[in-house]
Amino acid sequence: MRSFILITVLLVFCVFVLDANALSVDRERPPEWDNLVYGGRFMDRFEAMPVQGELTGDTWGADNVVPRYVDNGIEDSEWSYWGGNAKLGADGKYHLYVCRWAEDSKNGHMQWPWSIVVHAVSDNSFGPYKVKDVLGKGHNPELFQLEDGRYVVYVMNGYYIASDVNGPWKFKKFEFDPRGRKIIEGLSNLTFAQREDGSYLMVCRGGGVWFSETGISPYQQVTDKRVYPPVKGAFEDPVVWRTNVQYHLIVNDWYGRIAFYLRSKDGINWKVDPGEAYLPGIAKYEDGTVVDWFKYERIKVLQDKYGRATQSHFAVIDLPKSQDKGSDNHSSKHICIPLTVGRLITILDKEKITASTKTIRVKIMAEKDFDPHTYIDTDSLRFGASEEVNFGRGCKVAKTEKSGKDLIVTFDAVGNGITEDNFAAKLLGKTSNGKLLFGYARLPWVNYIEPALSALPPVFRKTDAGYAIEVQVQNFGQVASKSASIKVESGSKTIAEGIVPALKPFEKTNVELNCKKVFEAGASYDIKIIIKQDGQRPVTLQISMVPGE
Repeated sequence: MRSFILITVLLVFCVFVLDANALSVDRERPPEWDNLVYGGRFMDRFEAMPVQGELTGDTWGADNVVPRYVDNGIEDSEWSYWGGNAKLGADGKYHLYVCRWAEDSKNGHMQWPWSIVVHAVSDNSFGPYKVKDVLGKGHNPELFQLEDGRYVVYVMNGYYIASDVNGPWKFKKFEFDPRGRKIIEGLSNLTFAQREDGSYLMVCRGGGVWFSETGISPYQQVTDKRVYPPVKGAFEDPVVWRTNVQYHLIVNDWYGRIAFYLRSKDGINWKVDPGEAYLPGIAKYEDGTVVDWFKYERIKVLQDKYGRATQSHFAVIDLPKSQDKGSDNHSSKHICIPLTVGRLITILDKEKITASTKTIRVKIMAEKDFDPHTYIDTDSLRFGASEEVNFGRGCKVAKTEKSGKDLIVTFDAVGNGITEDNFAAKLLGKTSNGKLLFGYARLPWVNYIEPALSALPPVFRKTDAGYAIEVQVQNFGQVASKSASIKVESGSKTIAEGIVPALKPFEKTNVELNCKKVFEAGASYDIKIIIKQDGQRPVTLQISMVPGE
């Protein structure tokens, strides 16, 4: 606990100094982003907020956020709110778990390390949310539900757990096993996504990927570097979620005030999509009223039964954090912005798409509020790899046909752009009234649920003939693995090889290998472990170590 308090104080100091010295910086955008079409950026999915209550100027806030409709999300003059996400309960109400601190605190916004988590309820997903009860101390909450039905509210340095959304809540601590890897930028601002088998994926603030068999059993790190975009950025506040097609990840560069959007088929290997995920300026109401919040942080998403993000939740503040003092006219709140929902689409062809493919048949499913026969501007549709359609390219429509309430679109396959690097195809276009229409489809030949073998750093033991090498390998996938090859390299030279036996999900084994006398006593070497399994990309672990010590 003392170490956590020390880290928190240091974080406060760093944030205060950075925020005081510079409000933000302008991050350079890649030139190709200028060629993105509408719908090519995640940011294009933000819609206008519904008008609720009355437009008022009789509230706190700088001129850039007044007047506004205060009934969106949660706010009041007594408390500063931050972060949090909501879930639809069995009672038909929306349950929000958000943190807050007294607005009149002498530290102003910098009172956040001493925030408390509250449970608020609303009859609709946009609010207004009203506080019902208090869980306890904590910051940066995120709600998720376990396979056994229990609810977990993560907070920095622990979690609350209950069998019901209304509690009672018990506070507990997670266990973390970095598995010989460097923990990337600390274990704070964690975000979670449930996998198909009920196990959990977690991404930490620094972009490391971790897995837990139950969601509250120990989290184990499987990556040794961040999965974020390879750009300069002060990254924080990741949010991860899974749909019926793929995993999604948004991470915020808080200093550059720009966020990035990534996708993955397995939660381990990520593809960065071009364009901003969000920026200041996305909050507007259906009547045209605009509120220009200075910062948007702690994004979370509300999901439907398919996992699709239907609504975004943000912590927002009207000016730089260091300028928000106690008992002043400034504060922070929780807001809810609707998102354009991706349509349900399926590729009907089973054959792998290649350069010789002539046509691609895609079914666009009807839904309760969506009639594909009347709601789509079919001439606007493009289909194929996101690298193509995001820039206005891709396949064009050849013909359409009805299939009951659903619509089948046949695309001319020319220009689809789908390669071995793609795990999902994208549909992009407009509705009949000019609004954004998009959706993702799985590629029928791609295996989405695979083994995920991962090695610990090797243990070397000196022998008369050289070294005995022990490597522990664990399967973090959701299905059993087949036997795989394992190779140990020093520099560019292979020093040992062997076989990893088949492993069930989360099962582990110790592989025994041997090598000759190839190391000098006391010298450090770059050791690389390579695991290969048919049909999967090689898994590697690289570490510098002194063999035998």
